[in-house]
Amino acid sequence: MIKFLSKQDPKIFENKKVLVRVDFNVPVKNGEITDDKRIKAALPTIKFLLQNNASVILMSHRGRPKGKPNPEFSLNIVHKRLQELLPENKVLFAGDFSEKLTEKATELKPTEVLLLENLRFHPGEKSGDENFAKLLASLAEIYVNDAFGTAHRKDTSVYLVPKFFEQKFA
Repeated sequence: MIKFLSKQDPKIFENKKVLVRVDFNVPVKNGEITDDKRIKAALPTIKFLLQNNASVILMSHRGRPKGKPNPEFSLNIVHKRLQELLPENKVLFAGDFSEKLTEKATELKPTEVLLLENLRFHPGEKSGDENFAKLLASLAEIYVNDAFGTAHRKDTSVYLVPKFFEQKFA
């Protein structure tokens, strides 16, 4: 059962790694984000977790890169904007889903943020790949879905990943 984040004792997030599915599918033109409202909409959840001493791992998709890396749809541009919006926090970026991803997540400290590269760069995001779900779930102890606009999808990050968590919130 998924519980509402706002109704929880904030102490349960203290010193925990929290995997958050956000919707950072923002429009970009000429290398610039033209509308950052989706990033700003996720800030209350992100700040709540950071204020309660959590390490926050963010995952999202952007565009339709068809299961392979495409610089046009990278979330690196979102990483830069997120660092501007969270100046007191260290915001890191994981540019791929290699072994380095697990290392970066393991080394993440409380009040730090790690943004994963576009989930749709991995073919497992759209195909329901259980191994990809396990990889994502292994990064954290708690799952939060803040991406209301994607909640109906059977994407791995929305549908399968939560199944590997005892504590999951919306």
